[in-house]
Amino acid sequence: LENDTAVHTAVCGSLCGICINERGNIVDLLIHDVKGASAKALITGAFAGAQVIADDGPARPCIGCFGCWIKTPGTCVIRDGYADMGARLSRCKRLFIVSQCVYGGFSPFVKTVIDRSISYVHPYFVIKNGEMHHRGRYENRMDLTVWFYGTDLTDAQRATARKFVQAMAVNFYCRLNQVCFVDAPDDIKEAPAK
Repeated sequence: LENDTAVHTAVCGSLCGICINERGNIVDLLIHDVKGASAKALITGAFAGAQVIADDGPARPCIGCFGCWIKTPGTCVIRDGYADMGARLSRCKRLFIVSQCVYGGFSPFVKTVIDRSISYVHPYFVIKNGEMHHRGRYENRMDLTVWFYGTDLTDAQRATARKFVQAMAVNFYCRLNQVCFVDAPDDIKEAPAK
């Protein structure tokens, strides 16, 4: 089933043949907080074929219970549609995030989804680049590209956002592709080449 894209698409219904490769892995994953016509333009334009995590339903915040590390390793104990974020990241080759820049970081929705992805790593620690970080759970190493949007962003907010994403890339064992700033999501015309 996972080697037959057409059958998978017909049975699964949540992944399309474009966004999975021949082994059933997600190739592109888009997490965004964009609403309305701009959201539709993103997922049919620059990110056509990506699996999409959008702000279209309630996402409960991480409660810090360690359940995804101890009780149900790799899966969040909160069952609201975001419990498998760690596993989704493990199958991702390219992670795209489009978020409003809020005080130099992600919007509340995007931050909640990233927090709920903590099962992507182990609770155990390793020293990496002279710093203590969680040990990786999966072999996957995805490329990360982030677009922040917002008008009148200060230089300090942009610098904070870049540092924030760089730290996330280290923690999640990503290859940081780029951090971009645009006034509005409609300014994003294409995803970086594969």
